Amino acid sequence: MGCGIPLFVIKWDSSVAVGVSKQDIREQIWDHMESQNLADFPRPVHHRIPNFKGSYLACQNIKDLDVFARTQEVKVDPDKPLEGVRLLALQVMDIPEELLEEHDIAVDYILTPTRVITTGCERPQPMGITWSKISREMMEKIPVLRSLRAREQQAGKDVTLQGEHQHLPEPGRQQAVPLSAGRRPPDTPGPEANSMEAARGSPAGEGAPLAADVYVGNLPRDARVSDLKRALRELGSVPLRLTWQGPQRRAFLRYPDSAAAQQAVSCLQGLRLGTDTLRVALARQQRDK
Repeated sequence: MGCGIPLFVIKWDSSVAVGVSKQDIREQIWDHMESQNLADFPRPVHHRIPNFKGSYLACQNIKDLDVFARTQEVKVDPDKPLEGVRLLALQVMDIPEELLEEHDIAVDYILTPTRVITTGCERPQPMGITWSKISREMMEKIPVLRSLRAREQQAGKDVTLQGEHQHLPEPGRQQAVPLSAGRRPPDTPGPEANSMEAARGSPAGEGAPLAADVYVGNLPRDARVSDLKRALRELGSVPLRLTWQGPQRRAFLRYPDSAAAQQAVSCLQGLRLGTDTLRVALARQQRDK
């Protein structure tokens, strides 16, 4: 379906139409619109596709056409008087799930001029700020990020920015560790302390593997991240974050704590994608092997 310029009518004197050119007609219309104050932004209308007062309301009439309701594709010219048609013709697109990252926010509802769409998306929403996606330039432009980063750094969280190396504590200096993360105070070490500490040189290449990380290997060569996500949802073992490394036939799952990760390992034993049985283990144990 194609959409041209919405029209308004100017009475043309046919007695003077003999021998006139298209340019003569354009000039008369432009002059009439300006002299009668019929033109709208941008002005003056001479030597352009003219916009006129009421063009937006004129465009709204297209939604009452049966052919518009049935059509799948609409071509709309980029001129100002067709702005209303362009808004009405906006096509909602679904993007491949492989393009989504852990910081992308899922959409629950999509509102268009003609429809209200419930997406039914079950993808978990991101929590907090993914500092590895924040650049120094963004920090300078958004002052609130600086205060949030200082607060999380004081709480012992990893706030390494994009392109930065992970900050290591000075020798002999203890780093603040949040008790809410399930760790004991420095003066009361427990048997789980070592397993909760970050090991450097992560095989995932995105920071250190924790006891809350689960390794998934032996992925089929043609597997997609959506296949694994679907299987995890069906088993009720959705992670906080999924790092996909399809070319290496592996993925890493981040869970809230070591107990949740161990439960996921037990739940995912024997999981198959296609004809292949996946290898599932705690990421640190896999790295040690």
